[in-house]
Amino acid sequence: MEKFSFDLQARDGSARTGVISTPRGDIRTPAFMPVGTAATVKAMMPESVAATGADILLGNTYHLMLRPTAERIDRLGGLHKFMNWHKPILTDSGGFQVMSLADLRKLTEKGVTFKSHIDGSKHELTPERSMEIQKLLGSDIVMCFDECPALPADRDRIADSMRLSMRWAARSRDAFGDRPGHALFGIQQGGLEKDFREESAKALVDIGFDGYAVGGLAVGEGQEAMFGCLDFATDMLPVDRPRYLMGVGKPDDIVGAVARGIDMMDCVLPSRSGRTGQAFTRHGVVNIKNARHADDPRPLDEDCTCPACSNYSRAYLHHVFRSQEMISGMLLTWHNLHYFQELMAGMRGAIAAGTFDAWQAGFHAQRAQGDIEPL
Repeated sequence: MEKFSFDLQARDGSARTGVISTPRGDIRTPAFMPVGTAATVKAMMPESVAATGADILLGNTYHLMLRPTAERIDRLGGLHKFMNWHKPILTDSGGFQVMSLADLRKLTEKGVTFKSHIDGSKHELTPERSMEIQKLLGSDIVMCFDECPALPADRDRIADSMRLSMRWAARSRDAFGDRPGHALFGIQQGGLEKDFREESAKALVDIGFDGYAVGGLAVGEGQEAMFGCLDFATDMLPVDRPRYLMGVGKPDDIVGAVARGIDMMDCVLPSRSGRTGQAFTRHGVVNIKNARHADDPRPLDEDCTCPACSNYSRAYLHHVFRSQEMISGMLLTWHNLHYFQELMAGMRGAIAAGTFDAWQAGFHAQRAQGDIEPL
């Protein structure tokens, strides 16, 4: 079986572009992963997600273990077959959702016990169980089980959490075993503290992973603090392995992260915003519900080739959103995912050409101009 590998093809400053190879296909980096929480990217068909340029999706261990259960998905042929997505899938460990969504959770050295947000049933999630679930799902990239404290938190809390996560990382590595063609990523923790990030990175490298994530950011600390952390945290991770920033983000967050050496990102923002009437364009965010769009025959973005921009006016998109028609979320989500993938392609090309600084300047200048003028 073909192995998991990462080919770093070009650098421009700290920004990198390359290809992650998996048995289910290549992932061009920098890569944005749409989030398929419950085995679906909301409001999108899998082939439509692929048409936007996405090479990989993210699935959620926590949600899938509760419904329909990993065992059922395994019996039905695995997550790829179940959701009709035949490119790579990365699954998170479930740790973040347990900490943020689950009711009455109890944290011990062994793992976490919690009550389901769906029906109140009791469950236990440990590093070993997380690895078992992700194996049953058949994901191509598996994340080790960790704890992610909300920021701000005091140093003692951050240190205790990070060291627990490192012990869980070692147990995740042992439980993952030898699975050719599948990859296990470690997750760096340590809040915004440089010394803790360094300690975490060293522990992960000593254990040995196929890729490394920067975890515990985009949890309320703000962009300036996040970028400040990435300025030192990313460089602590191995140069020859993919670097994944979890849960990010807005377009300017993504560009700033790539400028700091990040290769992979995921976020619910394109799909969630699409369902709430927000569209991301090269000129900034458009709120389609605003009355100014009601008589506007122009597309959302005159330079965009997605179906929403190619075939429908702002007036129509305003109408179907206000009418609460399902097509509204479908079209705006498709547009947003198309825009995010176009953003990644633009960065890949600029890094390869050695023009990333100029590309960044153009990106920010165009967004600063704002949306097209009202008619």
